[in-house]
Amino acid sequence: MQLSRAIASAVLAGLVVLSPASRQVAAQTSPDPATLVRAELIAEPAAIRPGEPFTVGVRLTMKEHWHTYWINPGDSGMATEIRWTLPEGFSAGPVQWPVPEAIPVGPLMNYGYEGTATLLVQITPPAGLAPGTRAAMKADIAYLVCQRECIPGEAALSLSLPVAGPVETGPGGGFSSRDFAAARAALPMASPFEVRFRVSAESLVIEPAAGGPATALRSMRFFPASGELIEHAAPQSLAMQGGQPVLTLKRSQLMRTSPQAVDGILVVEEAVDSGTVRHAFAVSATPAAAAPAGAGSVTGATLVQALFFALLGGLILNLMPCVFPVLSLKVLHLTGHGAAPASHARAHGLAYAAGVLATFAALAGTLYAVRAAGAEVGWGFQLQSPVVVAALAALLLAMALSLSGVAEFGLSLTRAGGSAAARPGLGGSFLTGFLATVVATPCTAPFMGTALGFAMVQPPLVGLSVFLALGLGLALPVLVLTFIPALVRRLPRPGAWMETLKQVLAFPVYATVAWLVWVLSQQVGPTGMAAALSGLVAVAFAVFLIGKAQNGPGRRALVVRAFAAAALLALLPAGQIIAADGGPVAGGAAQPVQAGTEPFTQARFDALLAERQRPVFVNLTAAWCITCLVNERTALSSEAVQRQFRERNVVYLKGDWTNRNPEITRVLERHGRSGVPLYLLVGRDGAPRVLPQILTERMMLDHLSSL
Repeated sequence: MQLSRAIASAVLAGLVVLSPASRQVAAQTSPDPATLVRAELIAEPAAIRPGEPFTVGVRLTMKEHWHTYWINPGDSGMATEIRWTLPEGFSAGPVQWPVPEAIPVGPLMNYGYEGTATLLVQITPPAGLAPGTRAAMKADIAYLVCQRECIPGEAALSLSLPVAGPVETGPGGGFSSRDFAAARAALPMASPFEVRFRVSAESLVIEPAAGGPATALRSMRFFPASGELIEHAAPQSLAMQGGQPVLTLKRSQLMRTSPQAVDGILVVEEAVDSGTVRHAFAVSATPAAAAPAGAGSVTGATLVQALFFALLGGLILNLMPCVFPVLSLKVLHLTGHGAAPASHARAHGLAYAAGVLATFAALAGTLYAVRAAGAEVGWGFQLQSPVVVAALAALLLAMALSLSGVAEFGLSLTRAGGSAAARPGLGGSFLTGFLATVVATPCTAPFMGTALGFAMVQPPLVGLSVFLALGLGLALPVLVLTFIPALVRRLPRPGAWMETLKQVLAFPVYATVAWLVWVLSQQVGPTGMAAALSGLVAVAFAVFLIGKAQNGPGRRALVVRAFAAAALLALLPAGQIIAADGGPVAGGAAQPVQAGTEPFTQARFDALLAERQRPVFVNLTAAWCITCLVNERTALSSEAVQRQFRERNVVYLKGDWTNRNPEITRVLERHGRSGVPLYLLVGRDGAPRVLPQILTERMMLDHLSSL
């Protein structure tokens, strides 16, 4: 979890600090960050001694009403970073963070500092340091300072201290001793009592053990060191149970499994004779000895609802433009074998369903493994890889050429299952299920987003059951056809029309290949595109040779097949070039942002929420998401909707998830989604409203009129 948070914070820092667009906008409309934050590097001793650790501090003084961030910035923001350049043999310890403040920003909650904050760091010099010399230290800091807008800043600080001899008066009494006394007073103290925690499906419960604050307690607040434990803006509920305080926090959807420890700062206020005293304790809570039944799991009703939504979403997925051509080919195959025994149809239906379910299980397993390694990914994550997109385009091109009659091989559904006992036929049905699942991943159907968002925050076995329910919904129409012979008999009789229809159905597959090539063009540069197109030519040539081999004599067929295999080997260097030429793993928008919209960043969104001056519409999309593209063409780009955006002064933020972007992934998960599209509409009340995944012009106009 800490790794995931660190990756997300680092990417957010890079996007905000390094983005040329953000720098240009900041330069034109925002104040200089140096006027908002005064940064200093101060040292406690007047001189240092060989081998004896000493303390330095990075002191940040913020302009009134502006703030910087704690190690966990809360719902948004970026922790201050320090990069040291020290003399040889010196080492720097971890940052000692002062107790943060809770800073509400619209409906969000951030953790940070206003006024002055000093980040203490212990420096250890080598024992062989020569007296009479000087030690020069440098600290490069990067920070984000926010009020109604957020501005990235950086400063290069330096300090030089003399080295005292071993018989000289020891260091101490330096020029900033008062500053360091105040800085240490702002640090949390070690907790004198044990703290335990419990996790349920909805909450994280903090329980100070005996010896902690009790009867005189007035308030308690927990600041978690990890951003993936709780909903920061949700109320923290304090109650007394058995004479001991119990603090109940709302569990974050980002918490995938119950943690082994919960680190953070527990701030308590207790009543004394003179009023109220405030204490801040650094705690590392351990799991409670006996968790209540169901802790860390989901309730039966919630799981049943998620499974039902997944089944419905899978059914609707069959009607999506990316799936329908493949499904049509499978139905065509069933029509061509309507006279075969019922057991034959059932076998092919089960093989198709097995292909769908096995592919969903493999996708789910890979997704959970990648997320466990710390990457922020979601549904459709494989299409964020240019190599996968290119490979899928090559596979579908081979399938389309086969349907056009260039060659007949396993992908040809007219030969698949040509005899009741033919193994290649069942393999073809299994492969069709695989293809249907892979090409379904760019699409998001109604109910599907809710189900997958639920699955992403559950233990892997629970989440896998949701993925399999989605796969069952996708496979269900073919299963119903194959297990009810009367339905198959109602299909048109086989005839010459089938060959023509088969060839016609190749063209939607060609269109899918063209779309995948367009997606790839958003992810790679000219070199990668040239390699991809060369690979597609190699695939077409190999299929052509296979077709020739099928019609030629045995020896000639072997030679032609060898040439076909050699043509396919050209895909290996093409794949390497595509991988090397791919866009940044956590890059910004792959698609250009159209006029009237701004690129989505969490900092910009937070600033707009804090202002509450203009409505905000957020469109999180991707080039490979067909549902997203259809919504943009039919609803969001219509003249009536665009006119409403202008008349109501709506700020349109567009986030592109074509390449991996952990910042967007976190927004998706915060709203219970594992993939795009996600549409948010925020009025002046600051509360985001999640819109349906399938949009119409009338639906958008109704939502905008309600602002």
